Amino acid sequence: MKTNYLYLGALLVAFSSCKETVKVDVTTDKTDTVVVGSPETPEAPKPDSATVAKAWEAYMTPSKAHEMLAKDNGTWNAEMTFWSPDSPEPMKSTAVATYKMILGGKYQEANYTGDMMGMPFEGKGTVAYDNAKEEFISTWIDNMGTGMMVSKGKYDEASKTLTFTGTMVDPVTKKEKQIKEIITYIDNDNQKMEMFDVANGKEFKSMEILSKRKK
Repeated sequence: MKTNYLYLGALLVAFSSCKETVKVDVTTDKTDTVVVGSPETPEAPKPDSATVAKAWEAYMTPSKAHEMLAKDNGTWNAEMTFWSPDSPEPMKSTAVATYKMILGGKYQEANYTGDMMGMPFEGKGTVAYDNAKEEFISTWIDNMGTGMMVSKGKYDEASKTLTFTGTMVDPVTKKEKQIKEIITYIDNDNQKMEMFDVANGKEFKSMEILSKRKK
């Protein structure tokens, strides 16, 4: 799908690519010549407007990865379990999640509502698939903090898992910590999400969410 913005961008790039590179020779009285630039390493040719337009069209068109995300559209019941290194007893909670694709099917938006530690819980997540980088990008915010978790990942068809790695701020130490998230697509109506804290090469499972699609 091509838009006026796409063509405008392509024309601007094409226009800039047509500009000639100017080399300046400065000749002194001693017939010394100073060459500005590096003639031994010429610049790579700039792509023409058609190539630029084709690249942007591929970048903005939803792919099979976006179709996979769209399969989550709907409402899900979520059973959440949390673990702490300081306590052997897990904490449980429930939530309702709604998924939908936004901005022409290019991004997945998730909204969670429920309770946590006796308090109302709200969370919002987005997942993108970058066609150029060929990777998933996830963001998460909720009312239990003021930061944002950002992670990137790949999908493995053999195991039906989407694995993210990224960072979040630990409010106790006020420093970033490494996290890993694994989403297992059990079937069309059931998913499992596992969250791990990563430190010194070791992983601690801090959360699990079992989600079941509402009929």
